[in-house]
Amino acid sequence: MKSRVIVRTSFDAAHAVKVEEDWEELHGHTFFLEVTVEGSIKHGYIMDFVKLQKLVESVTRELDHRNLNKFFDNPTTENIALWIAERIKEKLPGNVSLKRLVLWEGKDYGVELEW
Repeated sequence: MKSRVIVRTSFDAAHAVKVEEDWEELHGHTFFLEVTVEGSIKHGYIMDFVKLQKLVESVTRELDHRNLNKFFDNPTTENIALWIAERIKEKLPGNVSLKRLVLWEGKDYGVELEW
């Protein structure tokens, strides 16, 4: 049986996105992140919530209160989500896999990645 553990966090950052041929003005958001990992239940749990939260926050800390245009050619929410996902995957223990990641740009717009 596979089971999933979910953690949520947030970070604040600024970006200007290129939409078609035009760049938006630089603006900021509170980004809300939901990370779901999957694994087998061993010894009563999949992965400790606190360890997963610290792992996720070690990744988002790199982006918190930053200008995301300094990290990405075009810091769309999709590109930011992919970047976060790759870093989380690298840090997860071998028996746990990233299953789903949702990144919200404010409260109204979000991107969902699923494996």
